Amino acid sequence: MDAHMTNSSILIWLAAGCIIAPALTYAQANATPTVSRAFPDRVSSSDRAAGASDPGYRAAAASENVQSLDPAAATQAWLATMPRAQREKSDAYFEGGYWLILWNFLLAVAISVFLLASRISVRLRDFAERITGFKTLQVIAYALPYLVIVYVLSFPLNLYEHFFREHQYGFATQSFLSWFREQLIGLGVAIIGGTILLIVLYAVFRRAPRTWWIWGTVVAVSFMFVVVFIAPVFIEPLFNTYKPLTKPEIRDPILAMARANQIPVKQVFEVDASRQTTRVSANVSGVLGTTRIALNDNLLKQCTLPEIREVMAHEMGHYVLNHGAKLLTYFGIFILVGFAFTHVFFDAAVARWGSKWSMRGIADPAGLPLLVLILSALLFVATPFLNTVVRVTEREADAFGINTSREPDGMAKVALKLGAYRKLDPAPLEEFIFFDHPSGRARIRMAMDWKAANLPVGQSTLFESSSTSP
Repeated sequence: MDAHMTNSSILIWLAAGCIIAPALTYAQANATPTVSRAFPDRVSSSDRAAGASDPGYRAAAASENVQSLDPAAATQAWLATMPRAQREKSDAYFEGGYWLILWNFLLAVAISVFLLASRISVRLRDFAERITGFKTLQVIAYALPYLVIVYVLSFPLNLYEHFFREHQYGFATQSFLSWFREQLIGLGVAIIGGTILLIVLYAVFRRAPRTWWIWGTVVAVSFMFVVVFIAPVFIEPLFNTYKPLTKPEIRDPILAMARANQIPVKQVFEVDASRQTTRVSANVSGVLGTTRIALNDNLLKQCTLPEIREVMAHEMGHYVLNHGAKLLTYFGIFILVGFAFTHVFFDAAVARWGSKWSMRGIADPAGLPLLVLILSALLFVATPFLNTVVRVTEREADAFGINTSREPDGMAKVALKLGAYRKLDPAPLEEFIFFDHPSGRARIRMAMDWKAANLPVGQSTLFESSSTSP
């Protein structure tokens, strides 16, 4: 449910591609959390307390449940089913992520200052100018060692955050060698993509030193669109194997929902994510003929069919509601504003420290660490607003998903299972700042509100009969 063409992916490329931030690492950006085994699939007393309805219940019982359900009480009943120890572990994991946002920002600042103060950046530029007089090749000669140096300096925090910490909380399944191999693949992809982006950006800097922030935004948004287009076909298969889902009892209901919502696909793909993680994930990704529905094998192993239907309906919501195009537009606005501020701050910094750091202006590759420093600071400050933009689209997809799947209890169960890594019941300010998805509490409340307000499919005749009977 938290996995989509997004989460994540656009933000990762926004930070690592457009900003060339120090954390040039491969991570499962679109992975969703481990499914907890603490929530049984059968209807329990807690399910009944929350107004759960089994498909075998009689229509009269369904009518009574719909009419008597208290959404607030039902939400609390669902939340109460998570064991205290598991909830404390989930909170500790998610709240630890708050600090990691800060540490990653401070690391980006420290690396940028180090490269400037030590004159390593200037030496890289001078080396590039000695070996070639062609500006584009100079950018390449600077970018390649710069990206490698940044990766090496950020590796210790990357290793802790994406390997040791994930194993500590039971989310990772890879050995170090397997994980490191994928890190190197991700580094290779980042170097190729980052170098291409820098070539184009520095061409803009040279030709439009005063208005680069406008044309740079066009370049950055275009770059993100290309990444979204090619990722399903060329990037994602570097890390996982995609094969057609062969279980008709799962595949056919998913394809039926896709046909009902005009999604142009004829098969569903299964991803072998279990060799890397215990998390569940799914997505509907791609544009211009590359559209693909995929779900990982953890989702198949750990969730029931109603839960799978609800997750896939949520992912279809992103596609049908054009969230890809909308997020590109929203992030484009953020980039434009960020580049405008960067233009002002960069020129002011060069005027004050340019001679000390031997920087000639925005078109000088030696100024890239300063550019990264400013953009990293702006991105850090904008974190709550970026999270809010994504969270709003996720809530829209939640609403689409429950209306398409008509599985309120499935949605509640998935929200609890995602609570294995995402804090279920945060404070409002906490949710605004740190959550790029609705909290588990908010999602369960949406499901219970829907359940209290909507009739089960095929049950309307019962209410028509009861209302007209003497």
